[in-house]
Amino acid sequence: MKNKAIQLLGESILPGESKTIDVEIAKLHTTTKLKIPIIIERSKIDGPIVLFSAGLHGDEINGTEIVRQIIIKKINKPKRGTIICIPIINIFGFVNQSRQFPDGRDLNRVFPGSKTGSLASRFAHFLIKEIIPIIDYAIDFHAGGASRFNAPQIRIVPNNSELKELASVFNTPFTLYSKNIQGSFRNACTRLGVKMLLFEGGKSLDLNSEITKEGVEGSKRFLAHLNMLNPKKEIKPNTNKTIFIEKSYWIRAHFSGMFIGLIKIGSYVKKGDTLATISDPFGKIEHKVKAPNNGYLINVNDAPIVYQGDAIFHISTQLEGLN
Repeated sequence: MKNKAIQLLGESILPGESKTIDVEIAKLHTTTKLKIPIIIERSKIDGPIVLFSAGLHGDEINGTEIVRQIIIKKINKPKRGTIICIPIINIFGFVNQSRQFPDGRDLNRVFPGSKTGSLASRFAHFLIKEIIPIIDYAIDFHAGGASRFNAPQIRIVPNNSELKELASVFNTPFTLYSKNIQGSFRNACTRLGVKMLLFEGGKSLDLNSEITKEGVEGSKRFLAHLNMLNPKKEIKPNTNKTIFIEKSYWIRAHFSGMFIGLIKIGSYVKKGDTLATISDPFGKIEHKVKAPNNGYLINVNDAPIVYQGDAIFHISTQLEGLN
């Protein structure tokens, strides 16, 4: 694509050009049109094409805020190459503050989609056919669902040295090895050769400034690594190195009741440490939740009420290079 126009959604983007393309994905039953803005910034110097996307689940608003800040801070104006930002993929869910598409489907489970399938499937097909084929690298921003707060983390497939290097560059507190899920956006992008990092941080229907900062600063480090960061943008030093987690699992509640977490997200705990209490509302019973093993708490349930069997803490069991 050296010194040539990029063709996207029927439009040409020339070197050095900025363009916003409003894509009409469907109409509501009221005939109201819903459009998704796709924001493209291209340098005059040839280079990679990077996608920053969020809002695949419409209630995961913190990811949208990260991409919004990348835009308003002009981090998306590259030194070389092209940066494409889609702050909200699932505009339906964002409007309704819902995870799902209007047809009740999880968009992140229907990729690569179908031209003649459900509404969610058709939109997944559109993304895969019209946008992803020109992308070299992508970062997709997510948050925890159902009141579960994720520590800032990058998720990558195991045994991929290039993704591991990129995760080290992005440098969130944690990097989790996790296999691609069938039907997910990440899986579909991987099959098309896109090098994708999946960012998780915070929880749904919430904005958290610390999570936003992690996402924005990590994105700047990522672009600097690709020699794409605008030279006017400074990178804040981060002496900590991401902790690679090979294995982890969910601690589940043994009792129902009022839930009070006692340990800060991201903390390292030792076996037997008290992590939370679960109490009845009448002051008769209080159960302690104790750590079953040493490990980092990478997700905490923020719900005030839990039921027996609910996932309440996600804890690491094996770090890379350690048993």
